[in-house]
Amino acid sequence: MSARLATTARRVARTKKGVMEMQKRKLGNSSLEVSALGLGCMGLSYGYGPAANKQDAITLIRSAFERGVTLFDTAEAYGPYINEELVGEALAPFRDRVVIATKFGFKFDAKGGQSGMDSRPEHIRQVAEASLKRLKTDVIDLFYQHRVDPDVPIEDVAGAVKDLIQEGKVKHFGLSEAGAQTIRRAHAVQPVTALQSEYSLWWREPEKEIMPTLEELGIGFVPFSPLGKGFLTGAINENTTFDSTDFRNVVPRFTADARKANQELVTLLGEIAGQKKATPAQIALAWLLAQKPWIVPIPGTTKLHRLEENLGGAALELTPDDLRAIEGVLAKVTVQGARYPEHLQKRVGR
Repeated sequence: MSARLATTARRVARTKKGVMEMQKRKLGNSSLEVSALGLGCMGLSYGYGPAANKQDAITLIRSAFERGVTLFDTAEAYGPYINEELVGEALAPFRDRVVIATKFGFKFDAKGGQSGMDSRPEHIRQVAEASLKRLKTDVIDLFYQHRVDPDVPIEDVAGAVKDLIQEGKVKHFGLSEAGAQTIRRAHAVQPVTALQSEYSLWWREPEKEIMPTLEELGIGFVPFSPLGKGFLTGAINENTTFDSTDFRNVVPRFTADARKANQELVTLLGEIAGQKKATPAQIALAWLLAQKPWIVPIPGTTKLHRLEENLGGAALELTPDDLRAIEGVLAKVTVQGARYPEHLQKRVGR
């Protein structure tokens, strides 16, 4: 057994039916308790090249559950629709033991491409009904607005989800990539359980305004892309080529020049990881978990060995000295390239 998996084995206990138990966290002041790491399921169907083989994807999701993961993240936009169907089928045998998060807020053209935003209350209800069927469930545990719709007051959005909660079709309300004022306005109508936004060692913008707002209001934080869309694993360099359908082809931070410049960060993290008998990915995830007790990252993967590696990050304890060493590394490195192309950045932080 590798040092990484040995560490994981020491920190998780086997429970009934061979399922491991991971440390749990509560999302803010809510009653929603989940595993310290969730699984982002988007990449199994969408965004990072061709979709995974369906049976392989189901096996991976079920393997995550067997290893203690209880939070699974999807959205109608992933595919669209096929990722929700996949997650619903994979989790059906143990639906009552997991938390499923999905999202609303886009509209799609006849070819399945995104054709704008739509968070009108009547559309939110339509999405909820359709998602319930695709997910093979009678309730959505966490229902996020995928992106803030500038044409619909956030109070109307929160009110629509509040109605769904009162009807028993949704349990918790979430926002994604929303700005602090939007979060406050929504929370005043229907308490927000979680914000899902990008946060990692190479995207720390949320620390300025978002995280203090979440802490004040008692809202959990679910960072997506906690491994920098794969870059922080060390598996990507300036010579890496991506499939033509891979989202990273249009991300400024993933141009060959930016990847070359940003390699220094991974190299320095690798040195710290070596000292801890861990991997850069595990350091990146452990660092996120050490920031606040109400943070639950959702790394995604299509590979079982990467899943096991990531879960080792939840078992890795960073000391104050370790955290200071990481901050020292971050102070030396200026990450090159914007995290989104301009047209996508416009959807963020309203």
